[in-house]
Amino acid sequence: MKTWFTQDHEWIRVDGDIATVGITNHAQEQLGDLVFVELPEVGRTVAKGDAAVVVESVKAASDVYAPVDGEITQVNDAVAGTPELVNSGAESDGWLWKMKLADPSQLDGLMDANAYAAMIA
Repeated sequence: MKTWFTQDHEWIRVDGDIATVGITNHAQEQLGDLVFVELPEVGRTVAKGDAAVVVESVKAASDVYAPVDGEITQVNDAVAGTPELVNSGAESDGWLWKMKLADPSQLDGLMDANAYAAMIA
C-alpha cells in the first residue's frame, strides 16, 4: 500500500479503492496532546478539501481535511474514546477514517513521503 501526504498534514494510504486517512506525526507533534476527536458520520460524502474531522488538543482545535473525494465507509471509534491514540500512533493505530475513493486520479496531486519530508524540513 502506498501512502500520500497533503500540504495540510494529512496522510492517505490506499488499498484497492478504499483509503485510510489520518494526520501525520508532524501534525500531532505540532498540536500537542489531543483531548478530543470529532469523527464524521459513516456514509457522508466528502469533497477534496472539505473539513471531515475536528481534533482538539491542549493548544488548539484543528480541522482535518479530506485529501480526495469519496464516501466515508468507516471511522476509528477507538480515537473518539482515546484521543491520545493519535499522538502515540498518528500514522498507524491513530487513523481517523476510511473512505471509498470517488476519483483515484486525485492522488496524483498529493506528495510522496520524500516530498512531504522536504516540505516540513
